[in-house]
Amino acid sequence: MSSALTRIAGRVWLYPSDPDPDRIQASVGVIADDRGSVIVDAGHSPDLARRVQAAMAAEGIPPARWLVYTHHHWDHVWGAVAWGEVDVVAHSSARSILEGEAARPWSHAYLRAGVERNPRLGPSFRARARAMPSWESFAIRPPTTVFDTELTLPAGVELRHVGGAHAIDSLVVTVPDSGVLLLGDCFYPPPLHLREQGDGLDLDMVRSLLHDDIGWYVDAHSPPWSAADAAAMLAE
Repeated sequence: MSSALTRIAGRVWLYPSDPDPDRIQASVGVIADDRGSVIVDAGHSPDLARRVQAAMAAEGIPPARWLVYTHHHWDHVWGAVAWGEVDVVAHSSARSILEGEAARPWSHAYLRAGVERNPRLGPSFRARARAMPSWESFAIRPPTTVFDTELTLPAGVELRHVGGAHAIDSLVVTVPDSGVLLLGDCFYPPPLHLREQGDGLDLDMVRSLLHDDIGWYVDAHSPPWSAADAAAMLAE
């Protein structure tokens, strides 16, 4: 796994996901801006967030001012505590969900007990335990800014709520001047512990998000796809 940021296009950079599915490590998007950079998803742990910050500094990218959650799942938000004084932005439905998550007594013992109660949580909870060697100073951060349908940040980054089966609060992030659309997990099936037979990728959602002005599509657990890659996937 690379430890460095990769430039996707224009001012959009990506800290890659971990290809090991047992780690459940989503990618982190970085949109450079002199007013303060926009971070898309916090990373699955404070340690990962700090690695992204070090990579940003090495590339001369301005520190974060906004942190956008594409949705509330742990591998996208648990690094937030390490991002400092940022405006945490999410869809309005994420606030109550994350306030509930923040109230849980997270620890390795709590994770073990959760798997004992519901073995289907095993892959997720074991990945959380691997990501968090220490719980000291850990906290889940609910959003400070929320929106319902669309929001444009001062850095020229456009957010749009799309929902879907994976998470009710899923949103996508468009960087028009760079021709990049960050998708999070919006078109994925429900999480494993909620998944039922027949659940699969929502290709109709992907189709609805294609646009002639977008050259790169970035979901949180795959390498970026070009517009041609997206068209080929949908044609299969």
